[in-house]
Amino acid sequence: MTDYLTRLNPEQREAVETLDGPLLVLAGAGTGKTRVLTTRFAHILLSGRAYPSQVLAVTFTNRAAREMRERVAAMIGRPAEGLWLGTFHALCARMLRRHAELVGLTSSFNILDADDQLRLLKQVMEAEGLDTKRWAPPALMAVIQRWKDRGLPPARVTPADESDFVNGRARALYAAYQDRLRTLNTADFGDLLLHVTEILRGHADVLAQYHRSFRYILVDEYQDTNLVQYLWLRLLAQSHRNICCVGDDDQSIYSWRGAEVENILRFEKDFPGARIVRLERNYRSTAPILAAASGLIAHNEGRLGKTLRPGRADATGEKVSVIGLWDSDEEARAVGDRIEQLRRGGDRLAEMAVLVRTGYQTRAFEERLITLGLPYRVIGGLRFYERQEIRDAIAYMRVLHQPADDLAFERIINVPRRGVGEQALRLLHGTARDREIPLAAAAAQLIDQGGLRGKPREAVGDLLRGFIRWRDLLAREGHVITLATLLDESGYMRMWQQDKSAEAPGRLDNLKELVRALAEFDTLAGFLDHVSLVMENEENAEGDRVSLMTLHAAKGLEFDTVFLPGWEEGLFPSQRTMDESGAKGLEEERRLAYVGLTRARRRAIISHAANRRIYANWQSSIPSRFIAELPDAQVERTGSAAMQRDRVPAAPSVFPMIARRPRTVEVWEQPARKARADAIAVGARVFHQKFGYGTVTAAEDDKLDIAFDQAGDKRVLDRFVEKA
Repeated sequence: MTDYLTRLNPEQREAVETLDGPLLVLAGAGTGKTRVLTTRFAHILLSGRAYPSQVLAVTFTNRAAREMRERVAAMIGRPAEGLWLGTFHALCARMLRRHAELVGLTSSFNILDADDQLRLLKQVMEAEGLDTKRWAPPALMAVIQRWKDRGLPPARVTPADESDFVNGRARALYAAYQDRLRTLNTADFGDLLLHVTEILRGHADVLAQYHRSFRYILVDEYQDTNLVQYLWLRLLAQSHRNICCVGDDDQSIYSWRGAEVENILRFEKDFPGARIVRLERNYRSTAPILAAASGLIAHNEGRLGKTLRPGRADATGEKVSVIGLWDSDEEARAVGDRIEQLRRGGDRLAEMAVLVRTGYQTRAFEERLITLGLPYRVIGGLRFYERQEIRDAIAYMRVLHQPADDLAFERIINVPRRGVGEQALRLLHGTARDREIPLAAAAAQLIDQGGLRGKPREAVGDLLRGFIRWRDLLAREGHVITLATLLDESGYMRMWQQDKSAEAPGRLDNLKELVRALAEFDTLAGFLDHVSLVMENEENAEGDRVSLMTLHAAKGLEFDTVFLPGWEEGLFPSQRTMDESGAKGLEEERRLAYVGLTRARRRAIISHAANRRIYANWQSSIPSRFIAELPDAQVERTGSAAMQRDRVPAAPSVFPMIARRPRTVEVWEQPARKARADAIAVGARVFHQKFGYGTVTAAEDDKLDIAFDQAGDKRVLDRFVEKA
């Protein structure tokens, strides 16, 4: 027994040996949280405090549960049989099968997946006479799942909780949906926790049974619990109070999926006399990285407080780099070149990661890595051009460019929904085959000849007339304006704007990024050729590859080198998050920055750009306030025109924009751009196809500030204008 305890530091050992009463272990990033949790579990068993079946251990992922099971078995020297170890949903499903009849189910109930849930809810809405095109089922499902995350069955939803959705009928539809689930002897994932919590609340004998069964409760990632998970744990811990919650309030970054950081912040109030153990010795990162992360997160008010310090003997290292670059294109080139430089120096690509705030940011880095021939993988998501909304938009472009592209036409003919069912598609395919013409031409002939009737005739006719209009626009205005117009007029953007799922805002951002990508090419055909070549880039999850992912997907991972691009106001911290959640949202964004920094073992490189492309134009950006909050002693600030002072000012709004060519930064080896042969001077009159005539007021590299006669002041690339 003493052997496994001697491998712990004093704080870890205290967390393992404190067995009586409530305990909160505040485990900072890289402080050995998993070791403490598994060692505590094994210590309870080896010291004879409980049998395996008397310990309830809760994790957030099946992988974490499997890892804990294996480690505990290795420590006690035998398989641990009869464990109550698993995720919240797995454990509650096990409990619900025992007591299903108390909520109107049988023990053989089925668990519906997301698609089946939506299909069932749509049936319920249609039975109530609702138009599911006006009131999207995913939006109502999001409302229902929020209620379930808060532990509210229909009977507990008060008028104050009622949603404005469906003109205030959401609660009634929720009740009808639950009735239908019971009739079918099914439950959705939200029901697993909700039903069990209601059983424990309403049946004292069942609650007493579990109080007798479980002598100890262990909870991992407590900062990520939602309200119903919190209620379930509190009910089970009421009797013996031997509950140990391990978590880090500074890494609570999932409020968008229901997590409540307040659960961990109020632990001492919920369990009077609770002991708090802080794990602050970090065995992952260097001292400068830890000091920078601690200095940043100290600006949050809603936290219990701890300061990471190095636990390794070799914790010295280089300072955190903050690099200012002229624009987002230069940022992508700089990151790619730095990765290549590190690989030439002997670093493995698998030990490098680019962590972005939102998914659309990966595109520029993907394309740069492909250009350099550096293999990569996108973790927690698809590569940019493989995402559903991007494939849909590219299919529209393919039909625009080549009307005979049947595969692309078939993909978009009913996206968004136009009432074109299997029967109409069979008719189209049969006509195209018999007459040896493309699908689009077959559709046009069937409409003219009356072969296509009803709603499909009207909808497909509108689509075909749209393509005629968009091809004319393409010839007059160019491909960027045309794609933006097409996505709007086709109803595709509106489809995602009306979608209330958590993924919808990201999909809209990806579509905007696609329009930005299109602006980098002279023709639509050139862009489509480029996409085909990018898609051919082999994707293999194995081997030595750079990792690209969002900051949310990076939690729990670590790398030698971490790149953190796009630290600019509005992008990070996210303007959308701050608009929706105010000061609370800003604090979560800061926790996200803290998570990003603490993924790095040896070096963390933050970058921001003074300009980002918005469609075909450029928009000025200012550095994130988080950069100003980093402690000067741990940060090395270098860069271009965006960083002409020794440090970033505390107030981002007064950041000076200096319009001159960025100086070269040695570590980044920035390549110079080729100058335009017929340079356009300040004061020259120019013409732009969209904005008309204007006068150049400033010129920098290949960017021009122009005062247009009708459109006002714009920043554009010089290749999009001609001398008037």
